[in-house]
Amino acid sequence: MGTPAKAPGRRLRHRIPLRLRHHWKPAALLCAGLALLLAFFGDARISPYVTSASAAEGSKVTENIPGTAELYDATVAHSIRLEYDEDDFTAMMAEFRKDGSKEYIEADATIDGTLVSRVGIRLKGNSTLQSLRRSGSDSGFGRQGGEFGGGFGGEFGGGGGMTAVPLSADKPEELPWLIKVDQYIAGRAYQGHQQISVRPGSNASIPLNEAVSLASVKTSGQAAERSALSSFTVNNRPAVARLIVENPSRDFAETAVGTDGVLYKALSTGRFSYQGDDPTAYKDDFKQLTKKGSQDLQPVIDLMKWVDTSSDKEFAEGLGKRVDVESFARYVATQNLLLNSDDMSGPGKNYYLWYDLGSRKFTVLGWDYNLTFNGSSDAGPDDTIGLGGGRPPGGTGGFPQGLPEGLPEGLPEGFPEGGGPEGGGPPGGGMMSGHTLKERFLELSAFDDVYHDAYRELYQQFYGSGSALKALDTAVDQAVAAGAERSGIATAAEKLRSTITARTKSLAADPVVRGTAGG
Repeated sequence: MGTPAKAPGRRLRHRIPLRLRHHWKPAALLCAGLALLLAFFGDARISPYVTSASAAEGSKVTENIPGTAELYDATVAHSIRLEYDEDDFTAMMAEFRKDGSKEYIEADATIDGTLVSRVGIRLKGNSTLQSLRRSGSDSGFGRQGGEFGGGFGGEFGGGGGMTAVPLSADKPEELPWLIKVDQYIAGRAYQGHQQISVRPGSNASIPLNEAVSLASVKTSGQAAERSALSSFTVNNRPAVARLIVENPSRDFAETAVGTDGVLYKALSTGRFSYQGDDPTAYKDDFKQLTKKGSQDLQPVIDLMKWVDTSSDKEFAEGLGKRVDVESFARYVATQNLLLNSDDMSGPGKNYYLWYDLGSRKFTVLGWDYNLTFNGSSDAGPDDTIGLGGGRPPGGTGGFPQGLPEGLPEGLPEGFPEGGGPEGGGPPGGGMMSGHTLKERFLELSAFDDVYHDAYRELYQQFYGSGSALKALDTAVDQAVAAGAERSGIATAAEKLRSTITARTKSLAADPVVRGTAGG
């Protein structure tokens, strides 16, 4: 597409705010609708409840672009090229720097040689993007690879996890992006995917830990976003290697867990706590992603109320009627085994709830694994992992010693800057809030057997079999195929290899893994 000379009409178009240019029709319809409502129903009271019990789904894919190769096939060398108007990008960045809004702009995407015209692209992330809102293009935390002081060396405690990634608008090929295939053409998808996430980090800073974690979760038979390494180009900028990940949405739910249910996303600003029966009280806690208008938040509200008010005896006897306990045990064990610093009990609250309309039970789904392999490789199955949700092994809750004030780039999407919304701790939730469902599950001995059985089985699948190390080798090879220099990612790969090896050795002697733990 390039940057052709602009006619006077085009220059005038760019004087109109970006949001208004993209959304003028809905705005006009809204104004007309409001006028009619005021004219005919000005004194009526409207209640914001959705109570339908229908299982019908909303919009479906009506145009599916087949492409030439399966997008997340690890055996294929992938490529993605984005072409957009530079003025649109400049306006988008101006809006973001002004108020933090992440507006879509139109682009043409070429995915593995297949042109997908008129997709929407926007910045993706929260704390990950904060350096872009500061002045200057070198405003990230520290140098590439990030040295923060306090002995941090650019990585959180463990040495195998996410490194700091400074971002700059001058290098759009390194920015985290969300590609929305149906943003401007409703019902369109690419191989069934309507959203593709381009994760932070490129070339030597590719998040190998996230790639290994996703591969491990998938190998164990649990729901996981599909992912691949790809060459990534923006306009005439240099190509870089990037990790692309399926963005959890309706199509993710259909492929990962099925269609007869409702998918809810936990929000970083929220908390898992009963706040009454008014669903509007939970707007900062959960977002419903599927079956909007036919299903509602009531099942989640009922679950929170029961978890908050049940006695230990009631919880032990009744959890299996509300939650798939075996699946939940595998989820909790997985987060510990992978040293995930930010799972459902962490500051980013990175999890989804799937409510099965047939069984009337919940399943917890993990996502955003870019803070895995952090912390002590010696942590056992009953130790708490992470920046939030309790205490690290032998310590008190909070961040690892040495983390500077002002969080580093590369923290998970949804991570509240400064510890919570507007830089403060959110009421009742917050960065160290933990998660009542997970905590009660781990505290009660009634669930020890199902948890320890899951832990022992998953240890063998992740580490005992050598699967995690094989996944690391695959990720490195894929990154090289996508254009990264092997020598450039060697240091990060060896650090992660060392962490995986140490974790394997440490847990091999654990009584739970050996099957000798007391009852």
